[in-house]
Amino acid sequence: MTLGALYDFLDTLSPFATQARWDNSGLLIGSLDDEVEQIYLSLDVDGSLLEQVTPNSLIITHHPLIFSGLKQLDFAKYPSNLIQIMVQKKISLIAMHTNFDLSHLNAYVASKLGFEVSETKEFVAYCEVNQSLDDLALHVKHVLGIEHLRIVRAREWIGRCAITTGSGGDLIAQIEADCFLSGDLKYHQAMEAKENNLSLMDIGHFESERYFPECLGNYLKNLPLKAIISNSKNPFEYK
Repeated sequence: MTLGALYDFLDTLSPFATQARWDNSGLLIGSLDDEVEQIYLSLDVDGSLLEQVTPNSLIITHHPLIFSGLKQLDFAKYPSNLIQIMVQKKISLIAMHTNFDLSHLNAYVASKLGFEVSETKEFVAYCEVNQSLDDLALHVKHVLGIEHLRIVRAREWIGRCAITTGSGGDLIAQIEADCFLSGDLKYHQAMEAKENNLSLMDIGHFESERYFPECLGNYLKNLPLKAIISNSKNPFEYK
């Protein structure tokens, strides 16, 4: 199957044109005329994954390996060291980042939590949960496997919650809910939310986006190529 055919399929599923202006989703490495013999799905590209990937394969990741402009390729350092391996092994790379958040991932994580999305505004999914903040926190910890959950307590009763997977702190000012679930939340964002009567739960960047391969894999089952799911590892450790 050609890389071009796979790209068109993915673009129909989750249009790359809908990505955020600062994003770099789409075809990052490879030629549309390349023949692809195997597909791998992963949150990220790392050295461990590339040891497993066979030549003439396509890796589809959530996070773009090439994010900002590269001014040089130093093959001793990330990400150039990984790019070198991929070129040598004829491995192609497509990233589906904010476009997939918008079309699928936010709603998928909401469904994992047992919530139905009632409304979507840009990169925010809204759900009616109707439970106390403490009960919601315990539920989120259990489902997402978070041992210690950082919260901002502004409201005790959560009727409506908002979800943005990954890093959504910059969206706090536009959230129209009682509680906002996202990752990478900063101190000053927490202060802003508390003063504006918005509860927060920091559900982690990795913890909220690790479902990407599982979610996308559900849509690739009818392709002639089998998609192998790779479980990325969180670069952070908790002591």
